[in-house]
Amino acid sequence: MLRQRTLKSIVSTTGVGLHTGDKVRLTLRPAAAGTGIVFRRIDLAEPVDIAARAQNVRDTRMSSCLIADTAGGEVRVSTIEHLMSALCGLGVDNAFVDVSAPEIPILDGSAASFVYLIQSAGLEEQSAAKKFLRVIKTVEVREGEGAALKWARLSPHHGFKLDFSIDFNHPAVDKTGQHASIDFADTPYTKEIARARTFGFMGDVETLRANGLALGGSLDNAIVMDEYRVLNSDGLRYDDEFAKHKILDAIGDLYICGYPLLGAYAAHKSGHALNNKLLHAVLADPAAHEIITFENVADAPAYLRPALVPVSGAGLAPAW
Repeated sequence: MLRQRTLKSIVSTTGVGLHTGDKVRLTLRPAAAGTGIVFRRIDLAEPVDIAARAQNVRDTRMSSCLIADTAGGEVRVSTIEHLMSALCGLGVDNAFVDVSAPEIPILDGSAASFVYLIQSAGLEEQSAAKKFLRVIKTVEVREGEGAALKWARLSPHHGFKLDFSIDFNHPAVDKTGQHASIDFADTPYTKEIARARTFGFMGDVETLRANGLALGGSLDNAIVMDEYRVLNSDGLRYDDEFAKHKILDAIGDLYICGYPLLGAYAAHKSGHALNNKLLHAVLADPAAHEIITFENVADAPAYLRPALVPVSGAGLAPAW
């Protein structure tokens, strides 16, 4: 039987929020089987828990933001997508995420620092069967027309793969690949996706900050471009880092459904809002999905069968 996983120990880090600029302390803690990923605002007089679920994503401006209504008003945890991507990529089913501010720290702008945290904590199997959301009918959502068309699609597939194309009319982006794909069957998440950083344009900074966004952004946590080039002295980590970061985001956005997906995701110019809209469309259609487990490991996609491999000093880590 493929089993659920949680963290083996508690691990913490500090950083700043990309959009708020606030200093944040983040702690990842083990959770019981069936808990899922639960964010907890511990800076409030009474801590508030918000489960990572599609219906709790109520703000998608530049990030995926969970919101809960309480007697004291709205409680938010924003910019969860990079951490959710790392949790998905490393196969973590259950964890508490304690955060001391309304935004997850951006760290280096990718999922790599979160991968390091999770691997430092180690992983352990739990007694309950791992649950998957299997896509059994193609669902697509679209916005705009012509050159402005954006779309995202989930289709049946015995595994998990993603295909993303972007379309930025910018010299620095034009020099790179504007299309990327990953198939978990043959592509390691930690090597090929996790290090892709978020990106932005200097020309947009003033507008974003006037709207209370990107207040913590810098060359240390994002790829930044002027009108012609990448300003980061270390350049790009991947030849197609822009497109790969969109895949990184999509992995995190899709994991907010509450289960690892079995399906094929494809998208063109999608973002957090359209990804969440796609999840809602799939979840709203009983004919489009089912929740399954694998009592017989041989029935699972090949990359899931060697479910756990030992990592020296770090408990258990996923084979993919």
